[in-house]
Amino acid sequence: MSSPTDLPTTLADWLARCERLHPKEIDMTLERVRRVKERLGLRFEVPLISVAGTNGKGSTCAMLESIALQAGYRVGLYSKPHLVHFEERCRINGQMADAAALLPHFEAVERARGDVSLTYFEFTLLAIARLLAATDLDLVILEVGMGGRLDAVNAFDADCAIITSIDIDHAEFLGRDREAIAREKAGIMRAGKPVIVSDPMPPASLAAEAQRVGADLRQLGRDFSFSGDPQQWRWAGRVKRFNALAYPALRGANQLLNAAGVLAAFEALRERLPVSAQAVRSGFALVELPGRFQTIAGQPTLVLDVAHNPHAIAALAQNLDQMGFFPRTHAVFGVMADKDVAAIFTRMAPLVDAWHFTDLPAPRAAQADDLAAQFAGLAPKGPGPVTLHRHRDPSQALAAALGAADPADRIVVFGSFYTVGGVMQDGVPRLTGKHTA
Repeated sequence: MSSPTDLPTTLADWLARCERLHPKEIDMTLERVRRVKERLGLRFEVPLISVAGTNGKGSTCAMLESIALQAGYRVGLYSKPHLVHFEERCRINGQMADAAALLPHFEAVERARGDVSLTYFEFTLLAIARLLAATDLDLVILEVGMGGRLDAVNAFDADCAIITSIDIDHAEFLGRDREAIAREKAGIMRAGKPVIVSDPMPPASLAAEAQRVGADLRQLGRDFSFSGDPQQWRWAGRVKRFNALAYPALRGANQLLNAAGVLAAFEALRERLPVSAQAVRSGFALVELPGRFQTIAGQPTLVLDVAHNPHAIAALAQNLDQMGFFPRTHAVFGVMADKDVAAIFTRMAPLVDAWHFTDLPAPRAAQADDLAAQFAGLAPKGPGPVTLHRHRDPSQALAAALGAADPADRIVVFGSFYTVGGVMQDGVPRLTGKHTA
C-alpha cells in the first residue's frame, strides 16, 4: 500500500494510477470490488436504481434523474463512459461532480484496497459511490457498464432494476446470442424487488431468471404499456396512468421505450419516491443527454450519436431517415475493433455519401486504414458514388467533412464515445460551412 507522501494529488494523476493497477482492462468478477466495498463500509441508505441493457441505458438514467429532480428529490447518478471529462461519470443534483470533491474518495479507496488489484472501472466506481453515499440524497441511480452479473455495479443491491434493450455486443464476454446476454443482464435482479424490462421483445431467459431469483418482473406489453399520436402519448401501468404527455426532449423513435420503463420504475417505487404528473411532464421536457441523436442546427446540420452496435445503428438510421431531405450526408466514424463493423456499414451505407474514418486514442480501437479497407472489401451500396477518407483523430475528420460539405448537407458523427467526445473537446461544435462564412 502507498504511503501518504506518494499518493496522487490531482484527479488526472489518480486516473493514470488506476489505469496501471490491474494487468487487464476488463477482468470480470465481483470478488475484488465486494471485498474493498466491505472494507469501506460502503452502502446506500436511500432507494437505489440500477440500469442495465445493451442500448438505452444512458437515456433511461437521464430521464430518471430529470423526473426525480423535477419532483424535488436530491439525486446522485453514476454513468459511464464519459464523453470529454471524467467528472461526467458522477452527477449530483444534475451537476457534474467537482474534481476536488472526488479526491478524498480516491484516497479512501486506495487505503482500503490493500493488496487488492482493482481495475480502472472498479476503482473509479468505488470512489464515486463513496462520494454519493456521503452526500445527502433521496435517490441514487447506477448505470451498469457491461453485462450485469459480474459488472462492478452489481456489488450494490438495487431496490429496483431496469433492463433496457438486449442486443449482441461484447459477445466475447457476455455470449453470442440474446438469450445468453440477457442472462448476464439479469444478474442485477434481486429477490422480492421489482425489475423493469423495457425491451419490447425480451429474451425468454429474462423471465426465467426473474422466476428463479424471485424478482417482481414488470414487463413492457404485460405490466405497463404506452400509446400515442403525433402530438402526445400516454402510459398505463399496474395501478397508475399518465395521460397527455409531451414527447421526451431526447430525440429518436426508440426513446418512448426508455421513457415507458422509467415510468414503470417510478410506479414500482411510488411508496418511497412518489412523483406527480407535472414532475413527469417537466422531467421529460427538460431532459438532456449529449451524444444520443443530438442534433445541432447549423450550416451544415450536425448529428452526434454514440451508436456502435447493430441495434443502436438501426435506430440511428431510422432517425436519420425521418429527419427530412439533405442533399448529401457526410459521416465521421470511429469504433472499437471488436464491433460488428460489417453490419454497421451495411445498415448505414445507403444513407452516407462520404465516409471520414478516424483513428481513436484507445488500444482497442480500429484504425482508420482498417475501416476503409473493410468498407472497400464489403462494397455496400450507397446513395451514389461514395468517397472514403482517413484521419488521425475525430477533430481532423470533422474539419475535413465540414470543408467538403455544402451548407444544406448534414454531418453525422457516430460510433465510439471516443469519436463523439473527440469532436466535443472544446464544447458542442456549431458548424458554419464554406459558403456561409
